[in-house]
Amino acid sequence: MYAPERHAEIVMLARADGRVDVTALAARFDVATETIRRDLTALERRGLLRRVHGGAVALERLPFEPTVVERDAVHTAQKDAIAQAALAEIGDATTILIDGGTTTARLVQVLPTDRQLTVITQAIPIANALAQRDNVTLLVVGGTTRGTTLTNVGPWATSAISTLTTDLAFLGTNGLTLERGLSTRDVAEAEVKRAITGAARRVVVLADHSKIGHDELVTFAQLEAVDTIVTDAAVDAHLASEIAAAGVEVVRA
Repeated sequence: MYAPERHAEIVMLARADGRVDVTALAARFDVATETIRRDLTALERRGLLRRVHGGAVALERLPFEPTVVERDAVHTAQKDAIAQAALAEIGDATTILIDGGTTTARLVQVLPTDRQLTVITQAIPIANALAQRDNVTLLVVGGTTRGTTLTNVGPWATSAISTLTTDLAFLGTNGLTLERGLSTRDVAEAEVKRAITGAARRVVVLADHSKIGHDELVTFAQLEAVDTIVTDAAVDAHLASEIAAAGVEVVRA
């Protein structure tokens, strides 16, 4: 059996049973377990499966974009860990761009309170969380508000962000691969994220393991535009190593 045929059958089995096991697949196809692990990694990169300990689970692309509330209920412990780890990335930065997203929103909850910060954001939930913080000078980027993500997009947003030079940007993403870089589902969201990437001296991406090895419709930045990726301990070790080899620091919370 050729690898493409084996891949197709693995995906079919995962969708039928919910998950597949490395040892069982190796016995089924009469190949080494390492061959199956490579198969699963390749299928994860294509967004068809998600690697888990000992195997993989089916990963169907959702036909709709989840809301903020729906996304906030997923991978909560990992997002909290990422937010705590991301604090170390602030260093002596005083001007910080914070992108919309459920992981960046968790970072906002733990930002330092003992020094003055200037925070710029296009995300309404993040602006609301910071509006009454005495130590934060808050700049809210306007635009057309997307109800799904509660972020402001469009020409007003991208024009305002493109005039900035900040010490640091914390960026969210829906997908991150070596081949396509960072990607998201919406064209307008992608334009704003592209502007954020270009407006900061340092760019730190906050992304849980489900985003790594997965891509979406619109690419907004290549990996060389990113300084650091903060993810969680469940990220595929091989993928993390490949990203690090490409010159991006990978922090596993």
